[in-house]
Amino acid sequence: MAKDQSRRTLLKNLGIGAGLLAIPSFSNASGFDIAINNRQDSTSKINHSVCRWCFADIPLKEFAKACRELGISAIDLLKPSEWEIVQEEGLACSMATDDFISLTDGFNDPENHQKLQTSYRELIDKAADNNIENVICFSGSRRGMDNETGWNNCVEGLMPLLDHAQSRKVTLVMELLNSKVNHPDYMADHTSWGAELARRLDRPNFKLLYDIYHMQIMEGDVIRNIREFHPYINHYHTAGNPGRNEINNSQELNYPAIIQAILDTGFNGYIAQEFIPTYDNKLKALEEAIGICTL
Repeated sequence: MAKDQSRRTLLKNLGIGAGLLAIPSFSNASGFDIAINNRQDSTSKINHSVCRWCFADIPLKEFAKACRELGISAIDLLKPSEWEIVQEEGLACSMATDDFISLTDGFNDPENHQKLQTSYRELIDKAADNNIENVICFSGSRRGMDNETGWNNCVEGLMPLLDHAQSRKVTLVMELLNSKVNHPDYMADHTSWGAELARRLDRPNFKLLYDIYHMQIMEGDVIRNIREFHPYINHYHTAGNPGRNEINNSQELNYPAIIQAILDTGFNGYIAQEFIPTYDNKLKALEEAIGICTL
């Protein structure tokens, strides 16, 4: 996402040629609890998505085709130059981003407001013109700022954009990230912080991106927090903890129970895989994750 250092470092390390990776056939895939045909069943309760940056070494067009075979209907965190590529393959962009978006320099600092409001307004219009409903945003780093100042500054910076975004039927979605392991000093690092900002904004087109991995690190009690704060959440990300890798039984989170809890709230948005695959066959890891999250 944007200027997320760990993600940018990974993308740089994965910067290999587009032709080096062969996309395997999924018709012979085996070794998982749920078959692909079941995952592609039209009765699936989950709107599956996946974050592009985790699979950046796979050419986007080929990745989109593979995702479609796996029953994934959208790809997360795409820039405007990438939207048409996935749309041509019948997939949606479930969360828009762009190069100007920063994790550290966000809406909690008034010095960023003018630049962000100009750039976000353009991105909102581009997203609306391409039938993309969600655009990501970030609080920014705390830098010694108290919560009250952070909330007030975010309200001041976001409110004019929310007026415009509402007229274009676009939702601004602030991601909750951990400040303990991956993003030191990030301000929106607890669900309650994001929910309080949402209450103060009181706009239907401001929501939270609840990242299960990040919130497990910061506060745990994942299912209880999903139940309590679900009115403010319109998007989820997954990854295993510790390590931010596959979501199978090699890590501590019980994803089937978490996905059921999400569904029990009436959620009908996207659940996007955002784990860093360790398998040699990265698409096999994605196949496994979709199976785990399909109820």
